[in-house]
Amino acid sequence: MKITLKDGSVKQYDNSMSVIDIAGDLSEGLARMACAGEINGKVVDLRTVISKDCELNILTFHDEAGKAAYRHTAAHVLAEAVKRLYPNAKLTIGPSIDTGFYYDFEAEPFDRAALDELEKEMKKIIKEGAELVRFTLPREEAIKLMEEKQEPYKVELIKELPEDAVLSFYRQGEFVDLCAGPHLMSTKGIKAIKLISSSGAYWRGSEKNKMLTRVYGTAFTKNADLEEYLAHLEDIKKRDHNKLGREMELFTTVDVIGQGLPLLMPNGTKIIQTLQRWIEDEEEKRGYIRTKTPLMAKSDLYKISGHWDHYKEGMFILGDEKKDKEVYALRPMTCPFQYYVYKASQKSYRDLPLRYGETSTLFRNEDSGEMHGLTRVRQFTISEGHLIVRPDQMDEEFKGCLDLARYCLKTLGLEADVSYRLSKWDPNNKEKYIGTEEIWEETQGRIRKVLIELGIPFTEEEGEAAFYGPKVDIQAKNVYGKEDTMITIQWDAIIAEQFDMYYIDQNGEKVRPYIIHRTSLGCYERTLAWLIEKYAGQFPTWLCPEQVRVLPISEKYHDYAKKVETELKNNGIWCSVDERAEKIGYKIREGRLDRIPYMLVVGQKEEEEGLVSVRSRYLGDEGQKPLDTFINDICKEIRAKEIKKVEAEQ
Repeated sequence: MKITLKDGSVKQYDNSMSVIDIAGDLSEGLARMACAGEINGKVVDLRTVISKDCELNILTFHDEAGKAAYRHTAAHVLAEAVKRLYPNAKLTIGPSIDTGFYYDFEAEPFDRAALDELEKEMKKIIKEGAELVRFTLPREEAIKLMEEKQEPYKVELIKELPEDAVLSFYRQGEFVDLCAGPHLMSTKGIKAIKLISSSGAYWRGSEKNKMLTRVYGTAFTKNADLEEYLAHLEDIKKRDHNKLGREMELFTTVDVIGQGLPLLMPNGTKIIQTLQRWIEDEEEKRGYIRTKTPLMAKSDLYKISGHWDHYKEGMFILGDEKKDKEVYALRPMTCPFQYYVYKASQKSYRDLPLRYGETSTLFRNEDSGEMHGLTRVRQFTISEGHLIVRPDQMDEEFKGCLDLARYCLKTLGLEADVSYRLSKWDPNNKEKYIGTEEIWEETQGRIRKVLIELGIPFTEEEGEAAFYGPKVDIQAKNVYGKEDTMITIQWDAIIAEQFDMYYIDQNGEKVRPYIIHRTSLGCYERTLAWLIEKYAGQFPTWLCPEQVRVLPISEKYHDYAKKVETELKNNGIWCSVDERAEKIGYKIREGRLDRIPYMLVVGQKEEEEGLVSVRSRYLGDEGQKPLDTFINDICKEIRAKEIKKVEAEQ
């Protein structure tokens, strides 16, 4: 048989050989590093036997699929350690993830001391170096094996498979787990591990199921790489918006108010107010007209739009359809409200495009297990808009929405942190959607063409479209690597029919318009979380709720400090005076901890000559400047929405 390798070279073998044996024939070093194989593009276990011509790639830790196999083996080592120390714990699932691996157990929560003990046991298992042996069983025998081992979650998973299914297992010593693989050849292949944390997780992600204990860990081939990653985690903790945002008093949450209902504190409110005013002004420049619509509506509206059938579980319902004459729901979106703004008067083809914008407060009944800080909440505010356009205008208007979104990202310094996804329908699950297959394929194709014309790199994902149309989702990851949608632009060629929306064309005929559903910045709360983590709380000056703090050297200079403050405020600069009877060094340290962009120290010379001594987080001690010069400089920086690199401590 002929084996074509990654570099194009060909090896010939007379007999069938496993992937690991071929790796050993190529190089002993490669065999030691091998984590999995790739045959004709499909990832396989190292134990897989090859008996015919194929293309083969030996995957190591440097390959994503190889890294996943390596870390999945570490997850099995964790599961064995848990079963050794906690024999009554029940196994569920334990996949590899981007940052390492996790395993869910039915067990009491593990504190840090318990994690440390588990880690010691894992290192012991690794040192023992048991081989991982793969074997298969028919479905009924697999069920019997897991019942004997008293693993009900594994039994549940197996019973969902077809009766003729053959199940794959891996054994390492006395430990056996249901698993498709791939895995390393033995536990001793794992060189550096660390258990990171433990948390709760519902079985299969549903709050209707039992709460399990999830253990997160990571694994590397070198201790140096592990140490570097752990240092990265420490930086992440400092940037975590859920922690830092509370420390900076940007937001808080209260149990008696409810989960997913954050309270924005004055500083956080100031940032969102700044973002909102900027977005509304920018949209107006681009031809948007503003609406203000109700926060709730009768169920009749959502039945017309299709949300009642396709999204009801995600809505907050007010009333009971069986008892009440009228049932209302808090709005999860603004689109049907703006449709009726459009329908209030007859429109001509000359009136289009119409670009409606609204700063919309929306409500979505998120699962309690999904909510986190400001990124996943039940009430949020969004820079929402709907464009009613003629079909011939659709491509250019869609490009305009993308241009606005990219402008917003660039201004905030976030452009390099996002990826673009064409979210398509799932043709194998058509009941989830409205509209014909022809419409879906056409609209997806036109979005694809727009993205290619604009030179925007993108991926495609089936099953991520809205029920009424495909969309471009602009994605970003938080500091922990979890991906969320930040901005959405949707192509809708269907809904106008349901709402009987039309315009009169040049021939006097009624024609259905197309609709673009879009956000320019997305959810303000989620964007604030993103900015906190991006800048570790050191926002660009134009976004800081306190841009300048005036520090008088002593009480004698309070009057001059107040004068400086007044001049700053008269120029629209957000500032305060620190009048505390503290030493100036202490005040400077406090200002640095509060992440103030500029501190102005004032004393005798500054008062006599109309100066301020400037300390910034950008250049450190900038020396004395005339007050007017400083004001001109910072106003210019704010107007330009400049993003300066933080290089110096103040």
